[in-house]
Amino acid sequence: MTTHRTYSYLGPAGTFTEAALAQVPEARGQHWHPVHNVGEALRDVVEGRSDAAMIAIENSIDGGVSTAQDALATMPGLRIVGEYLVPVNFVLVARPGTRIEDVSLVAAHPVAYAQCLHWLSEHVPGHQHLPAASNVASAMGLLDGSSDADAAVAAPGILEHHDLELLASEIGDNANAVTRFVLVSRTAPPPPPTGADKTSLIAELPDDHAGALLELLEQFSTRGINLSLIQSRPIGDALGRYRFIIDADGHIRDERMADALLGLRRFSPKVIYLGSYPRADRQVVRYSDRYGDDVFVEARDWLRALLSGAPEA
Repeated sequence: MTTHRTYSYLGPAGTFTEAALAQVPEARGQHWHPVHNVGEALRDVVEGRSDAAMIAIENSIDGGVSTAQDALATMPGLRIVGEYLVPVNFVLVARPGTRIEDVSLVAAHPVAYAQCLHWLSEHVPGHQHLPAASNVASAMGLLDGSSDADAAVAAPGILEHHDLELLASEIGDNANAVTRFVLVSRTAPPPPPTGADKTSLIAELPDDHAGALLELLEQFSTRGINLSLIQSRPIGDALGRYRFIIDADGHIRDERMADALLGLRRFSPKVIYLGSYPRADRQVVRYSDRYGDDVFVEARDWLRALLSGAPEA
């Protein structure tokens, strides 16, 4: 008897999150469970209703997704096991038979609308914006009659699921916009390193003093580790208290990364390890020879020899 795995994602069908989940080979042919928000997706994983959840974590235009970062910081028992990149572009859709000349009221999620504003101003001059709860909701309102809009801004995937008129495609103002998604499972050992890996974690400062953030960053810089993301989020227990969301190039099984995490653990009152996983771009992590694994191993062997009383070579 074959047991199907369940994957939660921000639904309904046709979202960018669904497009990210479609990139996961092991998720194909399995049960995909649409949910209403990131918190629900992650609770599904923690409470065992789903094997993994796909969530958006960062956008090249808007930066980190705060709701996802805060959820990962406060919900224990989770691990990031993979990341996936989805180009963010939009289509303008309408009820069948509608022409773009007929459009005067456009439904769109506020973030999507802002990313398409220049195109809409040029090609649908004089239009008005009707805010929608999501990219899918903007289009669904056209079909179920709940929206007075003439057209909607939506993700291209909507056309695979619903009978809508495509008025225009690639209407986003930034052709290079990309959203980074992560696949999150319950706590498990990290996969073997590939040489093209990323480690995500969250750390807090021990106290608020001059140079505290520098001391945190030095745990990585002195070991030759590049940070691809560092973003502050309020802890919420007092004004001026922040946690830092960090993405570091490398894998926890790399000697330099393991050494950095040990240093960070000694420095920070709270470190949350989110996972080590293959980079979506598969770009091999390059570093100086003086930070190679053999250098760290030799240094530890040298120290052990000193403690044992062996003569120095």
